[in-house]
Amino acid sequence: MPLFKKRTAGKPGEWYYCLEHKKVEEGPECPAKDRFGPYGSRAEAEHAMETARERNLQWENDPAWHDGAKGRDAD
Repeated sequence: MPLFKKRTAGKPGEWYYCLEHKKVEEGPECPAKDRFGPYGSRAEAEHAMETARERNLQWENDPAWHDGAKGRDAD
């Protein structure tokens, strides 16, 4: 008998977006390295890539992440 059993299905209501298969899954079907989530609803998981793009844009335009450039411009 194995000490640890692989969990084959997630909890009901946990939604993930699989980056490998480009599909929404209820419960983790694919490895963690290949998915975003968990999300609270199927709709949220369906928009995972859009959410990631929006967050990337916010990060890229956040002045707090680009404070090193200020020091170079001042010289």
